[in-house]
Amino acid sequence: MEELLSKIEQYNFEELLGNHQTAFVAGEIKKLKGQYDDTLELIASDESMKVMAQDEIENIRVQLEAYTSQLESILKAQKEEEQFPNEIVLEVRAGAGGDEAALFAHELAEMYERYAESKGWQWRIVDESINDVGGYKYASIEIKGVGVYKTLRFETGVHRVQRIPATEKQGRIHTSTASVAIMPIFKKTTIVLNDADLEFETSRAGGAGGQNVNKVESAVRVIHKPTGIDFRSTVERSQLANKERVLELLRSKLQQMKDEEEAKKYSDSRSSQIGNMDRSEKIKTYNFPQDRLTDHRIKESWSNLPKVMSGDISEIIDAVHTFFENENSEV
Repeated sequence: MEELLSKIEQYNFEELLGNHQTAFVAGEIKKLKGQYDDTLELIASDESMKVMAQDEIENIRVQLEAYTSQLESILKAQKEEEQFPNEIVLEVRAGAGGDEAALFAHELAEMYERYAESKGWQWRIVDESINDVGGYKYASIEIKGVGVYKTLRFETGVHRVQRIPATEKQGRIHTSTASVAIMPIFKKTTIVLNDADLEFETSRAGGAGGQNVNKVESAVRVIHKPTGIDFRSTVERSQLANKERVLELLRSKLQQMKDEEEAKKYSDSRSSQIGNMDRSEKIKTYNFPQDRLTDHRIKESWSNLPKVMSGDISEIIDAVHTFFENENSEV
């Protein structure tokens, strides 16, 4: 009991009661602790009550252990979510290769969308730019779900495709690229934005969505002048909501950059670099004539590209995770 009470004394109940995920359990622990203190006072004032109070104390102990265990589980999950948020923005951009690169970027986006659906995650397009052939110049896709950042964080980098484009008359194989970036959305950040550093632009969202989308300037773009980083959101129905969204994205991006800089500054170990893959690094090649996907980081290949492009990439993602987990264990 003493060890349990010592643990309870270390809790910051003001903070716990202000957190909607921990408020109920923390309230129950605080109430039970009060009952325990009252019982001890009763025993101190009337020794004859000691025997009768033992059952009450035991009942309180059992409940305290259960609620404390539950609280520890919630806090552990929250800590992991702070490190690996359950919400990301996946950005795909066409690289070298013109229309073919844009078409490949669109196929990559759809591959991740199908994969998200297979995991039971929710996704929606935050912003997109489509070229004349229906490919993506770029697209930002918001994905929400348990473990989404932890699962997809190694997908950042350049994805290369080798195939014969539909418009190719002489049957030559073309090589094109698209880049993928995975940005975690942090609910808690240490970033404070200065209004003088921000520039906003508004525009019509365009595309489907009814009269509101077509007639009202609801889309918002924010530019962070010191870094040149910009975000645009068209997905919310109001300008205010889109403004709040782009500011959340900006804070998360600046927090990610700060965290990566701190990791490089204070640690030279290989593990500090894992998960911070440079988007200029070629990580995968999708070779359609040979029906082969190769991950160059782990030097492994898989066949059946149609299956891969339909979102069946669990085996590939698992292999990459296993590789980096082994890298970590050797550091």
